[in-house]
Amino acid sequence: MRLTGDWIEAEPTQRVLKMLDEGGHQALLVGGCVRNSALGAPVNDIDIASDARPERVIELAKAAGLKPVPTGVDHGTVTVVADGHPHEVTTFRRDVETHGRHATVAFSDDIAEDAARRDFTMNALYARSDGTVLDPLGTGLEDLAARHVRFVGEAEERIREDYLRILRFFRFTAWYGHDLDPDGLAACAANTAGIETLSRERLGGEMLKLLAAPDPVHAVAAMAQCGVLTAVLPGADATALGPLVHLEDRPADPIRRLAAIGGEDVAERLRLSKKDTRQLEALRASLSDSDDPAVLGYRLGADTGADAFLLRHALMGQEMPEGWQNRVYFGAKQQFPVQARDLMPPYEGKALGDTLKTLEARWIDSGFTLTREDLLAAL
Repeated sequence: MRLTGDWIEAEPTQRVLKMLDEGGHQALLVGGCVRNSALGAPVNDIDIASDARPERVIELAKAAGLKPVPTGVDHGTVTVVADGHPHEVTTFRRDVETHGRHATVAFSDDIAEDAARRDFTMNALYARSDGTVLDPLGTGLEDLAARHVRFVGEAEERIREDYLRILRFFRFTAWYGHDLDPDGLAACAANTAGIETLSRERLGGEMLKLLAAPDPVHAVAAMAQCGVLTAVLPGADATALGPLVHLEDRPADPIRRLAAIGGEDVAERLRLSKKDTRQLEALRASLSDSDDPAVLGYRLGADTGADAFLLRHALMGQEMPEGWQNRVYFGAKQQFPVQARDLMPPYEGKALGDTLKTLEARWIDSGFTLTREDLLAAL
């Protein structure tokens, strides 16, 4: 197989590959860029594997007028910036000792050793600067063509090297796979206890990437069946995820889908950002709110209101009513016509707040039709 495309022919990428090649070293594109290009998917990050040691990469980059950034020298990684474009150059490695969360590695000159330490066969594919694909394991191209996410070597060994690979197995299956590999699924089920050793940031990152897949339903259902979902999010229930994905008429949103799954202390367990936490809490709280999409739009805004209405119907297993989007957007544009100063000085403090709430509820019940004068006259 030979890869083509703007990403591999781009001058910055070719400059980095040429820098290593002319320095007497192997320079091979590796991992996601090779996998995605072979699948016809977008290529975002450029990773390069080489037998050049980090200090040698830095030396060659400086000599070529490129900018080396020692982003992970201890693990063999130097980011080489060419014309503003970063390229992660990592020395071939082999695992010496693993700890479940990270590994002690030694540098290597052998591409086969480097391939053997990677997680999945479809990620152990390399490509030369002309796009020629190399498959050191002999199974990567076949598995990629079959959309078969398979662990390199023994699945349990790969998982025990880094327990995050359990979540990566389901995430890669959701994005690139078809049926779940039975050996991989069994190994994940047997090692759920290792999930407790992972940081919440790593768990959150993987879960959000998984739920951002076009259709993660099959993968998440398998996570639930084998105990992985409960290990990550106690109390979570994947039942409503399928109906939600079926109803969605907008780009995938992992927080919306996370709200459908639920669980205990989700924001804390996944160490969500403040923005994502606010969105998640608003969606979960909306489950007991009004059924009227216009009210949800008014209270939550157009985007979150639409998400909340989708979520409610997914949880109830109902189809969406005709014209619901227009109702959400209508509600989002409404502005309560009464302000606090309209009620002062007769009302102050708690009485002022209670009266404003009463008038707002009356205005909402009218379908947002009562005017300021109507509401004040009612007092």
